Amino acid sequence: MSLISCCSRRAWSSRSLSGLLLAFALSAGFHVEAAGRKVFNIKNFGATGRKSDDARPAIQKAIDACAAAGGGVVVLPPGEYTSGTLDLRSHIRVHLEAGATLFATQNTNGYDYRGISSRAALFYGENLEKVAIDGQGIVDGQAEYEWRPDDFERNYDHKTKMESLGKSLMRSVPKGFPKQEIFPHLLWLGGCKDVKVAGLNFLHAPNWTISLYACDRVIFDQLYIYTSLKEAVWADGIDLDSCRDVLVANCVIETGDDCVALVSQNWWGPPRICENISITNCRLSSASAGVKFSEGNRAGVRNVQVSNTLFNNVNRGFVFCTAMGGSISNVTLSNLTINCNRFDWFWAGDGQPFRFRTCRLSELTGEPPEPGEAPPPAIRNITIRNVNARAKGSSLFYGHPENFLDGVNLENVKLFLATDTSAPYEFAEHALDFRHAKNVRLKDVEVFLETPASESWKSALFFEDVQRLDLDGFTGAGIQRSAETPVLGLKQVSGANLRNCRALQGTEVFLRVNGPASRDIRLGNNHLSEARVPVKVDDDVPPGVVKGMRSE
Repeated sequence: MSLISCCSRRAWSSRSLSGLLLAFALSAGFHVEAAGRKVFNIKNFGATGRKSDDARPAIQKAIDACAAAGGGVVVLPPGEYTSGTLDLRSHIRVHLEAGATLFATQNTNGYDYRGISSRAALFYGENLEKVAIDGQGIVDGQAEYEWRPDDFERNYDHKTKMESLGKSLMRSVPKGFPKQEIFPHLLWLGGCKDVKVAGLNFLHAPNWTISLYACDRVIFDQLYIYTSLKEAVWADGIDLDSCRDVLVANCVIETGDDCVALVSQNWWGPPRICENISITNCRLSSASAGVKFSEGNRAGVRNVQVSNTLFNNVNRGFVFCTAMGGSISNVTLSNLTINCNRFDWFWAGDGQPFRFRTCRLSELTGEPPEPGEAPPPAIRNITIRNVNARAKGSSLFYGHPENFLDGVNLENVKLFLATDTSAPYEFAEHALDFRHAKNVRLKDVEVFLETPASESWKSALFFEDVQRLDLDGFTGAGIQRSAETPVLGLKQVSGANLRNCRALQGTEVFLRVNGPASRDIRLGNNHLSEARVPVKVDDDVPPGVVKGMRSE
């Protein structure tokens, strides 16, 4: 018997006929109602479907006609279209059918950026509401890159190290840089509400692929975003500046630069708090960072969740960096797999799952401080839960002596560190490294230093200048060269509780405590009998600081 019952054939036939009529109407150029909305086929406004032709006038006419009709759907049927800036309108949906490719023109005169070159984009919208871009088609930025010596960037750790080793400073830059000023986004929106971008393939962006400023209620769903992991500097996937209530779901993002960046800047208008962001069920790959809380943060980033996501082949999983006064708070990272690799020398990062830093801008750039420079901002209330990570570099949780990290919590985290023998240099020391932090809690954390090993490695877990530390259920193995490289190191730590920790067979020194500012370190119910030296307390530690040293 047919899967379509006799009683349903009539309804199925009716739907099929309606679909055929709609397809005919689209191809014939009729303005028809689809679910109550008019449909506008760009071919009826002059688009040829040939890449060599300028499709911008035709597409813009279709968009404007759609808006004039009170809203509807602008359809790009199968074909190849090349365009400069397309001004979006409220209450419209731009739909790229399967087989349709929209190319961003390589003629920089084709971009209207309203006097601010950093807003140049293929799709452009400002102060709009209820706008969507979707379909199964392709948006191609046609980015091109060239390799040349780095004679334009300031000195930074990687560059200085390469120079000291006599290594080449050849690196990738966008073709035409720095003489060319326009490197367009594929989508730029400012001050828009109720936005949806779904289903499309965004490829080869010359700049941040999708960039939003001060937008509210935004959904990104089932996108594929790709730029070269080897070459595509500055080609972030999705950048959210001062945005609120954003969902990034079911996306695959493989980018040379950051996959998702969160910031609160003043480039395009007054900065406001970037908040209520959810990233879930995604796959992220990046030569820079999977998710970056950017150093340009002025007003703050808060209430962010990243969950059920695979970070595969990333230079850094997460970066929390803030240097312009804006705090980062209330962030939960959960149910993640993070597989790190090191990339070419000019990419920031060293194959590390986590990188935290708060500082003044002058400390970040190495330049003299400006008058009125913002103090180091706060990073607080960060929860990292249910994570399995493989690293090539140290995970750094660095606060500032003037503003400690506050409330960093790791639970059920497993980390493996192995060096990259092909890399020209090595910065890794401790697998997990906490400095200038307070109210730190680690529960059921496992850390292992694997082969190939590095001569620079020290401890699996290290804390310096930390106040109120709770460590429950830690297991790990260190490099074990001597008493100088314990599995767990505490330096200038005050108010620590260590319990239910376990030393593995072959451990030389499990815990080492040093520093005259060490205070009130309590041990309880630990299992350290496998260690030759369970606890080593240096001579500079005041008497009686470490309590409960007898462990099983």
